[in-house]
Amino acid sequence: MSLDTADASAASPAAASTEDTFAGISLRRLAWRRLKRDKGAMIAMGVLILVFVTALLAPLIVSVLGLSPYDFDNSALDPALGSLPAGSWGGVSADHPLGVEPLTGRDLLARLLYGARVSMFIALTAVTLIAIIGTVVGIVAGYKSGWVDTIIGRSTDLLLAFPFILMLIALSPVLTQRLEALGLSPENARIIYLVIVFAFFGWPYLARLIRGQVLSLREREFVEAAVASGAPTRRILFKEILPNLWAPIIVYVTISLPTLIAAEAALSYLGVGVIEPTPSWGKMLADSVRYFAVVPTYLFIPGTALFVVVYAFNVFGDAVRDALDPRTGRNLR
Repeated sequence: MSLDTADASAASPAAASTEDTFAGISLRRLAWRRLKRDKGAMIAMGVLILVFVTALLAPLIVSVLGLSPYDFDNSALDPALGSLPAGSWGGVSADHPLGVEPLTGRDLLARLLYGARVSMFIALTAVTLIAIIGTVVGIVAGYKSGWVDTIIGRSTDLLLAFPFILMLIALSPVLTQRLEALGLSPENARIIYLVIVFAFFGWPYLARLIRGQVLSLREREFVEAAVASGAPTRRILFKEILPNLWAPIIVYVTISLPTLIAAEAALSYLGVGVIEPTPSWGKMLADSVRYFAVVPTYLFIPGTALFVVVYAFNVFGDAVRDALDPRTGRNLR
């Protein structure tokens, strides 16, 4: 008995210390603590912050360097080579740090920075709309059930049944012309079109995820207590249930962003994405294929940038998912 008592007394301070360490810590702080211990996630986050900052400050950076993503520079081309970049490594020089485009002489660094702005704008805007629409629809479907859930469920099934790529290609001429009729330029009309299509075909996935979470949450005691107290439905949905859904929403957003960035690049590569003269990483990749044998750097520069950003987003998204998962204990050790 004395040994058991001694062991219990010796173990109790350690248990109490552990309990005191994590007592009162919010999910946000606990997730951030876990995330900080993941070195890969911190490196990926640093890369993403750098990309966002450079994309945001692209006009200032380009202006300071004296570059332009749209101006042609014939002096950087060699007519004897069929207007290919003069010099080695695709025309790399003090005036053009990453070289120039064949035939046009446009600066690759400037177009790379402006292309990041376009790609980030499309992905961020589309994923914001997806998060808003998918969350609202999923909460309503999961909480209301009955005929409301049935109608929403059949609608999401219908949208998910459409072949996304084929629909995007088929709808492109019609919808872009409608947007141009509203006063948008052809370049901006194509960008807005991509945002609309990405959001329209993207929200059903999140809605299904949120609906499944709400089906479980609506049976919890705090929701039943809110219903018993006579709280209006709006308050129950957005004050009681929504705060418990931020973890899956954040995870979905962080995982969807690289998918949308890659999709925009792929569609621009196929010729149904961003059009000239708007810079785009996908458009740069599409134009570089025919010059790969003679100017390989023209392909490697936007290809490497796209790979790094998508990979960093994937690493960071996986780390966020692990940090927000309460069943993951590896970062608490």
